[in-house]
Amino acid sequence: MDIKDPIGNAIWDYHTKNDPEDITVESDLVEDDILPIDVLFRQFDTFSLLEIKAMEQCKGNVLDVGAAAGPHAKYLTKKGFDVTTIESSPIAHRYLQAILPQATHYSARIQEFNTGQYDTILLLMNGIGLAGHLNEVQPFLEHLASLLNPGGSILCDSTDVQSIFEDDEGGLWVDLNANYYGEFKFNMKYKGTESGWFDWIYLDLENFEKIAKAAGLKLTLLAEDDANSFLVQLKKEA
Repeated sequence: MDIKDPIGNAIWDYHTKNDPEDITVESDLVEDDILPIDVLFRQFDTFSLLEIKAMEQCKGNVLDVGAAAGPHAKYLTKKGFDVTTIESSPIAHRYLQAILPQATHYSARIQEFNTGQYDTILLLMNGIGLAGHLNEVQPFLEHLASLLNPGGSILCDSTDVQSIFEDDEGGLWVDLNANYYGEFKFNMKYKGTESGWFDWIYLDLENFEKIAKAAGLKLTLLAEDDANSFLVQLKKEA
């Protein structure tokens, strides 16, 4: 068991039927939450509306960023797509190699990844959060854009979390002028293992569009749901 890889340990326990448990997610701003292990292994029939829309938009060879247990990679591989996964968890990476030998797999942080060119880059389950901070989103998007083939696109979902900070009267209990309200710190725990605190960001649509434009990308809103989450497609400006 890797003491710094709670996600990977949970995935491997589920895979080997070794008494898997849910993952605890600590936050610096909101109450602790639970990431059910079943969510990481969900099938297409339990995908969210945004995920289904993203699957419909995939073309050509696909890079699945932060693949975890690979629900999207599994679905797309079955559909005949040429799929590449990138996953920073070494144990999750080992799992993906074992169950999807027909795909290509890399264990790395996306910020240091420079292998291949892709028609579709998937950043689902709020993959934009990997940028960490608001001021890192533009260089993060520019790096992803450098991995696109001509005409390729990035498919990404995010959530406007402002409603989390509203009180019963509609006022806000967080200072929106201090730091961007979508910036969080998280720590994941699983069976005595911890990831350590890491930075994560949720973007509202207005900021997303502004930053995408600064990165030379055209943003198209593809879908929204009733939880203030949305799916966008990003393409290089002509």
